[in-house]
Amino acid sequence: MAPELSTRDSVRAKKMADIIADRIRQQIARGELTEGDWLPTEPELMERFEVSRPTLREALRLLEADSLVRIRRGPPGGARVHIPGPEAAAPIFGLLLTLNGTTVHDVYGAQAVIEPPAVRKLAELGSDLDHDALERAAERVAMALQGDNVPFGLATVRFHQRLVELAGNQTLSLVIALLGEVMSRHLSAAYAESRLSPIELASRNRRALRAYQKLVRLVRSRDGEAAEAFWIEHMRAARGYLFKDARAAHKQVIDILR
Repeated sequence: MAPELSTRDSVRAKKMADIIADRIRQQIARGELTEGDWLPTEPELMERFEVSRPTLREALRLLEADSLVRIRRGPPGGARVHIPGPEAAAPIFGLLLTLNGTTVHDVYGAQAVIEPPAVRKLAELGSDLDHDALERAAERVAMALQGDNVPFGLATVRFHQRLVELAGNQTLSLVIALLGEVMSRHLSAAYAESRLSPIELASRNRRALRAYQKLVRLVRSRDGEAAEAFWIEHMRAARGYLFKDARAAHKQVIDILR
């Protein structure tokens, strides 16, 4: 019969699993391991780190919980590197907003602060390729307009995210992606609960598309001041549509993350 592990042994094993997980995280962060790379086999990793199979597997479970690896179980099994997107942080971000009693209106207000300066930067400093990419995002909104309303709403959220990404600030890009996750759920709920007729909804969607297309033209003209001013006005008008119902404006994030 195998000897029972003492509390000290359990703590030591857990700490070693953390150390191994940290080392692999660092390799991923430094680019030594990239998307799709397979980690060495279990025997190779056990030999490299001089640990038992249970300790190694605990380290891999920690990495899997961080969405940094995907584990394929059963022969031939293994762990493959996965670089997570902002959606991986969305649950904890949503929880923090919820704990602070944040409203959807407040989330939109944050977007309204971030996006106009990003639009100006994209217009003045963005490359022609960046401007092409923004136009493609507008084209995807146009394509979504041919379908039902929920995909259209999601396409508009992606357009807002894309213009910040193309402005070149990685930190703000991640922030706007997290905010976009909240707004996309709000839009889905708003479309589902809307009392507008299909004709009225289609008219509103076409107005939004025309605004995106105008923004693309202003950005291409490299008139940063005009592009920023236009986007401020557009987001102010859109706020009225999104939160026409006062109850929707004060709906807390927790209500749409359920």
